[in-house]
Amino acid sequence: MISEVITCFLTQIIFTIGAIILFGLLIALCNKLFYKNMGGFGKAACYITGFLGTPVHECSHALMCLIFGHKITEIKLFQINSQDGTLGYVNHSYNTKNLYQKIGNFFIGIAPIIVISGVLYLLSILLVPNMLELILGQTKDIRLDEGIIGVLDDMLFTIRIFFSYASTLNWWIFLLIGMFLSLHMTLSTADIKGAWSGLLLLLLVVLGIDIVFAIVDIEILSTFTRWCLSVGSYLSSVLILSLTVSIFAVILSYLFKVLLKKKFS
Repeated sequence: MISEVITCFLTQIIFTIGAIILFGLLIALCNKLFYKNMGGFGKAACYITGFLGTPVHECSHALMCLIFGHKITEIKLFQINSQDGTLGYVNHSYNTKNLYQKIGNFFIGIAPIIVISGVLYLLSILLVPNMLELILGQTKDIRLDEGIIGVLDDMLFTIRIFFSYASTLNWWIFLLIGMFLSLHMTLSTADIKGAWSGLLLLLLVVLGIDIVFAIVDIEILSTFTRWCLSVGSYLSSVLILSLTVSIFAVILSYLFKVLLKKKFS
């Protein structure tokens, strides 16, 4: 029973929390490359895209604060020329003895990755529903036997389908808004620190739930694991779409860098 609990626990975490962390890191890398390629225009690009992206980023933190019962003490949706370069922030307080609120720190910290990806998902439904349907048709099932190869295959398929709609106006509208949002999905140091404070507790709670389910009936644990995989499957589909938009932003930044270099060479 112990081995089954450990296997199920790791499966649940890898394909849910692990997916969020992995795609969050990849998107952050894309954003870093984008602003690096923009060179001296990076700050201006950050302000222009931040006019839309930063309020959504901060509202995602605020939304999770409300869901997990945290008290919002101060919120700044967008500001420029701050002393520390911060474009926005959400200050909040909570009851340190409340388990639910302490776990909430994790979701509050990673909120921009989840919420902005969700916004992009809804935006794609509105503007390019056929594209999204094709992507979901490929990525809706997690293939444990294929591991990272399956994820990469889904990623390549998504990119191929994504660019196949480049001839439509709605695709360009989606892409423009999507880049404004995705370029501000990156978590700040404060976000990561806050998320980390709730992550360990969340893992312990999930492990505890798995142990209880296994004691009651091992089939209940298996059902719970399958449910987590289903959630992880849709989550990965949404995150892959966000990463694809971020990759396109990087491509544009490289083109900008090349053109700028040719102009002054």
